[in-house]
Amino acid sequence: MITRRTTLAGLTALLSPVAAHGTPGEQLNVTSGHDSLSVSRYAATAAGKRPAVIVLHGSRGIELRARAYERYADALTARGIDAYFLRYMTLADTAALTSTSATHERREAYETTRFDGWADTVSVTLTTLLDRPDSSGRIGLLGFSLGGYVAADAAARDTRIAALAVLYGGMPEAMTAKVKRLPPLIVLHGEADRNVPIREGRQLVALGKSVGAETEFVPYPGKAHGFDFSDTDPMTPDAIDRITKFFQTRLAA
Repeated sequence: MITRRTTLAGLTALLSPVAAHGTPGEQLNVTSGHDSLSVSRYAATAAGKRPAVIVLHGSRGIELRARAYERYADALTARGIDAYFLRYMTLADTAALTSTSATHERREAYETTRFDGWADTVSVTLTTLLDRPDSSGRIGLLGFSLGGYVAADAAARDTRIAALAVLYGGMPEAMTAKVKRLPPLIVLHGEADRNVPIREGRQLVALGKSVGAETEFVPYPGKAHGFDFSDTDPMTPDAIDRITKFFQTRLAA
């Protein structure tokens, strides 16, 4: 539950000195279908085998708000978890979803045709990371907006995914009836979200419960879509802290 104490603590954290911005130490490529896609690795400093989180961006990509995504990488690596930013969208995807002539309905229709392919890309990436000598074998997914839908879809298909965190996303409608399992799940969603209605997040949590997954839902009163990307909102560090603690607990060996 979000309380006044939580808000004040978050504001204190936001105004405190910030550690040096994380930078990816390694660039990988994964091949999915006919496409070669980029993965940026942010490595924790802990020695030995480590858990990892694959981060899935929203429909506008990572670079537009790179620092907002990197704050999550900083928090994860500080807790001994490697972070991998997967750019799962192809050039064709980007063109279709960011075109000024594309209506909301056309974008949704296009996304529906691509969820299978995007989920396959996540699974290919998962295989690549599990084969690394520094992998503990415990990998989670963190998805934002469209990336949240992709993460939920992939987690329902691939039993190797150990934990799922979704911010202002849900489960693709076509996949809902097919879901037989989900890993432990946390969903964060702003109550004032006009891009992805909060019911989408609630429905994902209800779906998780229906298949026996451990779930947590955190609503943020008055917050809009992408609230955690703000540099000044006290709920930004609150969201990052909740996500980081979730993965630290769920990905422990």
